Amino acid sequence: MATPSGTSRARIAQGLARGDDGVVRCRWAGSDPLYLRYHDEEWGFPVADDRRLFEKICLEGFQSGLSWLTILRKRENFRAAFRHFDRDHVARFGARDVSRLLKDAGIVRHRGKIESTVNNARRARELAREHGSLASFFWSFEPLASDRPKRLSWSVLLTMPQTPASLALSKALKLRNWTFVGPTTAYAFMQAMGLVNDHLEGCAIREKVEQARARFQKPS
Repeated sequence: MATPSGTSRARIAQGLARGDDGVVRCRWAGSDPLYLRYHDEEWGFPVADDRRLFEKICLEGFQSGLSWLTILRKRENFRAAFRHFDRDHVARFGARDVSRLLKDAGIVRHRGKIESTVNNARRARELAREHGSLASFFWSFEPLASDRPKRLSWSVLLTMPQTPASLALSKALKLRNWTFVGPTTAYAFMQAMGLVNDHLEGCAIREKVEQARARFQKPS
């Protein structure tokens, strides 16, 4: 077995890895093509679409206790099962729909998480009426640049499973009776939807996300 070079060992320590295509990425992206596309094209890019935001907060709840890759591989099944996360449609789900979903082998068959998604769809309708859109609500929790690390290394990121902003978001959602939205889940949502850029220094995608965030029109 070949031993990693000094450069490779340094990248591993920094939470980075060079892929077979020669691109240096966050090491968590691994080598699965689906996960690589997610890392390169989705994770961290800012999102203002209510449906995508609602989908992601629900899927983060389903991911609790599992790997995100498990959920990602089932994402199209989740979309079909939950009517592409149309909050108005899902809000009308009843006991019969929950029973149907508990028999759907294409998703995670967890009664609490399924019922949470239905509940959160109803809460999402209320939240959109209150704030005009889910996007305007969620983006109001974007942390100030001064509250972010000056340099995002792997060791720094490991100290941030949750942040003051994610604690505040979690608390605000729970006050509105959302479920499966703890501060760690809220931070994973913020990372994925671009409220923060947690691609590590040295990752080839970090600058692309920074450029996308600079062009992004924050919902108001």
